[in-house]
Amino acid sequence: MTRDSRIITVANQKGGVGKTTTVINLATALAAIGEKVLIVDLDPQGNASTGLGIDKQDRKVSSYDILAGKASIPEAAIATAVPGLSIVASTLDLLGIEMEIASARDRALRLRESLRGNPDVQRLYSYILIDCPPSLNLLTLNAMAAADSVLVPMQCEFFALEGLSQLLQTVDQVRGSINPDLTIQGVVLTMFDGRNNLANQVVDDVRAHMADKVYDTVIPRNVRISEAPSYGKPALLYDLKCAGSQAYLQLASEVIRRERQLQAGDSSRTISVPV
Repeated sequence: MTRDSRIITVANQKGGVGKTTTVINLATALAAIGEKVLIVDLDPQGNASTGLGIDKQDRKVSSYDILAGKASIPEAAIATAVPGLSIVASTLDLLGIEMEIASARDRALRLRESLRGNPDVQRLYSYILIDCPPSLNLLTLNAMAAADSVLVPMQCEFFALEGLSQLLQTVDQVRGSINPDLTIQGVVLTMFDGRNNLANQVVDDVRAHMADKVYDTVIPRNVRISEAPSYGKPALLYDLKCAGSQAYLQLASEVIRRERQLQAGDSSRTISVPV
């Protein structure tokens, strides 16, 4: 009997932290080591879809249709150029979904039912990564309600910890209301420049505040990672040997190790962040 899919929501209400880049390249790295992976693009901007080379005209069934109850995950999933990696693409229709389902009693549970209520989804994918918009709205709430854990990308810059407390409070609220099993998978530091003294200080500060919740792997600021989306490719396909690609392969190994620990019963403690 195959295990249920592990669902990881990648979220940070602060924009420009490398969230979508992390989703694309972590998913690619997981697929490269033999996992069957699905990305659910819940950001109306659709950057994860574009970054994987999915043309807008090919997004005939999207994450909007999933939340609107018009389609199933298998109907919406599109195979990418990465073997073992599929995506439920996003369209601008998502901008109106909150108003459409605002009065529905299950408005925060639409994605969970689509992912967990369909045995085909559990059979097809070992990992599902959900890319959230840079805000704590109904889309992010749907993602957290569906997930086993939350992965938080944080840029190595001065305001790195700003807003993290609010995100963690949201996780606690979701855990206390609609998803008691939700955990913090980890915090991944992104866009790190070792030549910058401030970046090194940020790494030290985040590790001091978040302790073992911070991944050992730090994603460097890397021009090849920045170039890859314009070619509709993950960095691992664009330039496997670059420092950014190698870092995401290391991160994938860490994610799998942490997921195994979580499944073995390591519970996530409540984290408080000084504000």
